[in-house]
Amino acid sequence: MVKKSMAALLCLSLAFTAAACGNKEDGANGGGASSGGKTKLTFWTADRHDADYIKGLVEKFNTDNPDIEVEMSVMSENYVQSVDLAYASGQAPDILNAKFDFVNMARKQYFEPLDSFMKDDMKKRFEGTLRDSANMYDGKIYTLPNYGTTIRLVYNQELFEKAGIANPPKTLQEMVDAAKKITDMGKKDGIYGFAENFKNPTSAMERSVRNILQVSGYGVDGYNFKTGKYDFAGYKEVISAFKKMKDDGSMLPGVESMDIDPLRAQFAAGKIGMYLSYSAEIGVYQTQFPTKIKWAAAPVPSIDGTIKGLNGMNGAQWLAISNSSKNKEAAWKFVNYMYSEENLVKYAETGLGMPVLQSVAEKMKTPDIYGYKDFVPNKSDAIWPIKPNVDSSLQGLKYADAFWKYILDGSGDLDGIIADLSKRYNDALDKAVKAGDVKVNPDPNFDPMKLK
Repeated sequence: MVKKSMAALLCLSLAFTAAACGNKEDGANGGGASSGGKTKLTFWTADRHDADYIKGLVEKFNTDNPDIEVEMSVMSENYVQSVDLAYASGQAPDILNAKFDFVNMARKQYFEPLDSFMKDDMKKRFEGTLRDSANMYDGKIYTLPNYGTTIRLVYNQELFEKAGIANPPKTLQEMVDAAKKITDMGKKDGIYGFAENFKNPTSAMERSVRNILQVSGYGVDGYNFKTGKYDFAGYKEVISAFKKMKDDGSMLPGVESMDIDPLRAQFAAGKIGMYLSYSAEIGVYQTQFPTKIKWAAAPVPSIDGTIKGLNGMNGAQWLAISNSSKNKEAAWKFVNYMYSEENLVKYAETGLGMPVLQSVAEKMKTPDIYGYKDFVPNKSDAIWPIKPNVDSSLQGLKYADAFWKYILDGSGDLDGIIADLSKRYNDALDKAVKAGDVKVNPDPNFDPMKLK
């Protein structure tokens, strides 16, 4: 009865895609099935910016491999919860995108190690790109990198010009002031200065607050790599600035219930002055939400205009094979195809993501795509270390939810919220270390300006 109930919940939560709740021959109930000599595999991803392109690769694979059929499903914001529910109900996909909550999924043993599948030449190709807690866990390889994403301040040049703003903001105060000017100028036409996808506070802050703090010299999501402890004190000025924009009406109304795609649609329609986001926006405004507005991307502003750290790049994770798949060899054949140098080069040339492999960067043609040059990694961008993941042992609200609650309704004292978060996260860290779930290696010499 429990399994049936869980399966019913899975179908309900994924009602938007028939693939997730089709018959068992479509891959339900523990991986792909073999029927009539054809092996059927299910592939889940939450990446929407490249969905059309990836579907084309899947179709080509299916055509070239008549004995295998891969069925792709593109999920929504509840991807992680859907994956958890799928594993709990015995309906996990054969292949899944591993960049969302990688450590927790690896800890739960959702993934099949790739070490035994990879030949020496493939291991050499990816040598130097694999990171612990990003591609590897407990010494085993579970996913390989495909592309990286840089983060920039995306802004509407036309609205900046109309509001009399000469340049994109370099400080928090300049960002607050620009948002107010744009709102004052355009509110009568439904135009507002700033927005983020705060329906998911973590997603919103990971594409905005995190990077503002990184270029200001702080760590990742409150974690200090020098001390090996959590300290959210650096958030005070950034959260205060975001609250100021919310309080003075400079944020697009309804951001508290807005996903990233509706936000992008509003930006494409010329209704938002600026927001911070990933290099995926290049492809978004080419295909997903084509726009005629004049837009550009600028470096992430720091707290006071002084750059004390390099801007963090995201990504470097992609496909994984489910440990519950009944057709792992076939799944690897698909994964190996997707990671072929030819496909990685073509992917980079579409502008959908920045190349991670040096061989891909050397062979690709720089795409002549609007906005691409603004997102190209430069000496100011870097891969930051992976923070310890303590979500499973954390008591109470996560940092993003606590800060967004304060921004939204002003409840509580910000200093008190910061002190409470620091204590709870360090308590969770201590608990996770004692349980052997995470390892902490303080680096007193850590320098955020000398990252690779």
